[in-house]
Amino acid sequence: MLANFLIGLREGMEAALIVGILAGYLVKLGQAARIKFLLWGVAVALAASIAIGLVLTFFVTSAPAGINEFIAGLASFIAVVFVTWMIFWMARQSKNLSGELRGRIDKVATSSGFALGGVAFFAVIREGAETSVFLWSSTRASGDGTNGVLGAFLGLLAATILGYLFYKGSLKLNLGKFFRYTGGFLILVAAGILAYGIAEWQEIGLLQFFTAQSYDVSNIVTPDGFLDIALRSTISFRSAPSQLETIAWFAFVIPTTWVFFKSSKPKAAK
Repeated sequence: MLANFLIGLREGMEAALIVGILAGYLVKLGQAARIKFLLWGVAVALAASIAIGLVLTFFVTSAPAGINEFIAGLASFIAVVFVTWMIFWMARQSKNLSGELRGRIDKVATSSGFALGGVAFFAVIREGAETSVFLWSSTRASGDGTNGVLGAFLGLLAATILGYLFYKGSLKLNLGKFFRYTGGFLILVAAGILAYGIAEWQEIGLLQFFTAQSYDVSNIVTPDGFLDIALRSTISFRSAPSQLETIAWFAFVIPTTWVFFKSSKPKAAK
């Protein structure tokens, strides 16, 4: 639940930041009345994102044995690619995001409401689609079920409130630090999802190497105990992974974390 809450909070903040910049710029241009078109674009993007999650759920629950695990594993790998690209993109673009979005508005400010809605739709749908796949994979990997959905909803709700306060100017938030720290956490979440995807494919015989158990700490992390549930619901922890799961986890976490924090480190003032 906690992992999905933080995923929803971070991704929701990105979307809220984008919408806030677009709406604020329209107000500055004296076209506040046209914000409704932006909101329609956002609503359609959200509906499309939810549909992606529902489609994934439908295919996996209705698929025969073997296909279920294949889809779950494939979706997990896609989710890892999405989140890795996303955290690096946000770290790199956060400083220039405002100018880029304002440039898009300038091009369609006097156009139809459909064009304005399109700007909002395409700005949000990328975040929404990534979030939908990532949350679905995170929930599957942690086995959190309904609690995972609730966590994601609460995270998105908190992001909506924070985004509104940020837009109104009553909230001062260091976005650089926010995306830096949440990005570091999401690397751990993504690594757990990667290991889960590997486990699913090993189960159906697609990755038949390094299948031996690398370690077993189930005597310490009791299955379905408090610690086990806490670790599974945050970083998709597995107490008895295969060798390939362990190798992939470290091979992903170590270089990704190093590159991320090195690239997102604030530059010292000259």
